[in-house]
Amino acid sequence: MARRDHRERLRLFHSALRVRLRGAAWVVEMAPAWSPGESDRGVVREGPVGFAWLGRSRLFRYEIRRWPNGLIPDVDQAVESPVDLRATESQARALLELVPECPTPVWGRDGLGAGDMWNSNSVVAWLLTRVGLAGDALVPPCHGRAPGWRAGVEVALRQVDGHVTGIPTRAGIDATVAHRERA
Repeated sequence: MARRDHRERLRLFHSALRVRLRGAAWVVEMAPAWSPGESDRGVVREGPVGFAWLGRSRLFRYEIRRWPNGLIPDVDQAVESPVDLRATESQARALLELVPECPTPVWGRDGLGAGDMWNSNSVVAWLLTRVGLAGDALVPPCHGRAPGWRAGVEVALRQVDGHVTGIPTRAGIDATVAHRERA
C-alpha cells in the first residue's frame, strides 16, 4: 500500500490501554470476537469487520473489552511502551465508564466520515480524547504510523465542546503500543 500511495514505508502500530484505578488493573482493547481465551473477557461492545453485512457472522466481528485483570496478548511486542499518560483518578474512572459508549462503526472503513479508517487505534484515541488526555498530541514510535488514530480523535472532538486542556495529571493510565511490520 505504501508504494501504491507513493508514501514512505513505515511500521504499523496498534494500541491498547491498561488502566490502574484504586489497586485494580483493567485492560481496554479491541480484538476479534472469535479470539480464543477466557469466556469472561469484559466484552462491552461489538462491531462488524469489513462490511456491515459481514458482521452477521462471528468471524467478521470485533469486540471492545473493558477487562478487569485482563491481558494484552501481544504486550511482549510492545515498542517504546508502556507510556504512562499521568491521568488523574477521575480521568481513569471516566475512561472506564466511557468504554461501553465507544462508537462501533465497520472496522477498516471510514464509516463516520473522519478521514481515516476505524480500528483499535481509533478506540484508544477516542477514549483518551474524550477524557482530556490529548489523544491528538500522542504519536506512534519513531518511523511508524497508527492508522485509525485520527478517526478516534476526530469523532471524539465532534462529541465534546472543543479540546480539553489544562487538566492536572497523576499516574493512572498506560498506553501500550504493539507494532506489526507491514507496509
